[in-house]
Amino acid sequence: MEYVTALPHPRTEAARPARAGRRSLALALLCGALGAAVALLATRQQWAEGTAPVAGGTIPLTAKGSDVTGVPAALAIVGLAALVAVFAVRRAGRTAVAGLLALCGAGTVAAALAGASDGSALDEQAARAAGDTSATVAALTHTAWPYVAAAGGVLILLAGVLALRYGRLWPSMSGRYERSGAPRPRRAAADPDRPEELWKALDRGEDPTGA
Repeated sequence: MEYVTALPHPRTEAARPARAGRRSLALALLCGALGAAVALLATRQQWAEGTAPVAGGTIPLTAKGSDVTGVPAALAIVGLAALVAVFAVRRAGRTAVAGLLALCGAGTVAAALAGASDGSALDEQAARAAGDTSATVAALTHTAWPYVAAAGGVLILLAGVLALRYGRLWPSMSGRYERSGAPRPRRAAADPDRPEELWKALDRGEDPTGA
């Protein structure tokens, strides 16, 4: 008995890269945009709190993520710009931009995790409140928002990895938006017997005589 091995249809084989490209593109856009939004939102929230001794008592101190470090927010913005720029470049340029996107994600994670235990921002507030440069914050605690920012960085990093792996399958900006430098076709001269054509030519800034 002979067994016949079914060969894959050429169209099915050709469609697989296209499907992978579409899926990876949608996932990268979702991860990149969501990651940047999460990181930016997290840096505006309270990351640390404590107290400072003042005149025999204490006053509460709080610090937002932007007070602790501005790196996650800055890298999130750069990563978002890199995500858009991926579609404006091709080949080696796309790989370079995708690498930048991944680095922005990794940097956001590192900066956010470093800020999760940083109390320098509250130490500065305590020194100003006490009028003593050696004063430091007491009862220092941190919230979970630095880790939320780090999660946003992970999403940006994932978008960069997808761009590095599947970016060659993604579409680029249409050539019709690029200036080719070719001369614009010249319009025919307006018919002098039709005044409306003369006025339309003047409105376009053209010589109605065609000279």
